[in-house]
Amino acid sequence: MLASTFVLFGATGDLAKRKLFPALYNLDLDGKLPEPFAVFALGRKPFDDEMFREHAAEAIRRFSRRGNADEEKISRFVKRIKYQIADATDAAGYAGLRETVEKRERELGLPGDRLFYLSVAPEHFGPIASHIRASGLAKENALTRLVIEKPFGRDLATARALNAALLESFPAEDIYYIDHYLGKPMVQNLQSLIAANPVLKAVLSNKYVANVQITASETVGVESRAGYYDEAGALRDMFQNHMLQLLMMTARHSEIFDKRRIMESAYPIAKEAAGSHVVRGQYAAGSADGKPLAGYLDEPGIVPGSRTETYVAARVMLDDPIWRGVPFYIRTGKRMSEKSTRIVFVFKDPLEAHIQGEPVRNYLTIRVQPDESVDFRLNLHGMDGGLEPVSLRFSTRKEEVPEAYERLLHDALSGDPTFFAHWDEIELAWKWVQPLQEAFAENRVPLYTYPAGSRGPKEAEELLAEQGFSWLEQEDLAPEPRVEAEAVAAGR
Repeated sequence: MLASTFVLFGATGDLAKRKLFPALYNLDLDGKLPEPFAVFALGRKPFDDEMFREHAAEAIRRFSRRGNADEEKISRFVKRIKYQIADATDAAGYAGLRETVEKRERELGLPGDRLFYLSVAPEHFGPIASHIRASGLAKENALTRLVIEKPFGRDLATARALNAALLESFPAEDIYYIDHYLGKPMVQNLQSLIAANPVLKAVLSNKYVANVQITASETVGVESRAGYYDEAGALRDMFQNHMLQLLMMTARHSEIFDKRRIMESAYPIAKEAAGSHVVRGQYAAGSADGKPLAGYLDEPGIVPGSRTETYVAARVMLDDPIWRGVPFYIRTGKRMSEKSTRIVFVFKDPLEAHIQGEPVRNYLTIRVQPDESVDFRLNLHGMDGGLEPVSLRFSTRKEEVPEAYERLLHDALSGDPTFFAHWDEIELAWKWVQPLQEAFAENRVPLYTYPAGSRGPKEAEELLAEQGFSWLEQEDLAPEPRVEAEAVAAGR
């Protein structure tokens, strides 16, 4: 059953503006919200209902994937929103909020099934959950769900403390840890891509795959997030959550949607050995498109002499019968040469042991963003008698594909936790990352620099070269296609 009341803490924040309100609007356009549907926007800014509705309407005009906004439909949607000035730390204010919500639900004839979305600083998660429960906002005998945005703690101990605090107020099945990478269409389609194509299922194993590369690179620097980022770094901000979730989605067995088993199978890296399996870097001054780019230490708000990493690459091995012996290379970085999130299965060359020169490999590339597609690189004999790479490409029309937050908000409203991060996965990921955190803190892993606008530190290349591999970049993965097919991803 769809929850019909949406209560958003942190409604004046950047996430609400850029992602949440545009996502709710698009769901409304697609008929995927219940009718009627009530939205309560909570924040500290001195808006009234009409002022906030115009704020939300402007966010929709700017950030909705529907480029040409329909003013009549935007107006109809924002009328669902009521704004309330609220201090989430003030327990006394929750009784008034409950009265406002109940009054609105009576006016609309709503049953009181509520979703609470916490787009706030993580230190407020536990107290807000407690206040919701104590005030009666979480109704007895009604559906109540709590959605939590990352970061889920700063380390294993704080993550466990956060989960324990939430469990004091909500049962585990009502807590939704959102990781927007799990809402991306190509990530969600990984299972069906393999399950529906036996030829892929047959070859995606250690018998045929030489290595797997998972990349999430960004061209931007820290921008306005310097205060948060300098405390978090790439390991906490990206690797522990998004990158390890992509690993679990990539390596899980297609018949069983059990990502936890993959994380359990990851060989731990002791902090003493971290330098042999992990590379960390920090961007220095560089350039892109002929324009100079500042180094990390010169960004506004960064602590002088900071040793926070903006790049992490790691080699992960799985103690798993399907993937045993196959290295998974994972990298993420800021101020890189390109914006790209992709998964590449690099196949073995059956003739590698019998010929000289570079192996001629096949690649299966899943492009998650910015251009969602699946590329299968094959080898055919060319005019000169040698092997020539060609590509089969399946792509999507971006404007017709629901964005990650649309999918995940609809799933949360529907009570479908499939594409959310589950607590046991989060705990296992923190447990795996903990020795790396300690190694970084103790400077057991060198902090290399790389020019802004580059592909990262050269030492990351050496991580793969040890086993005879190299990172595959966009130009390596995109030969001129001989065959191209277009498929439109079905919106859910």
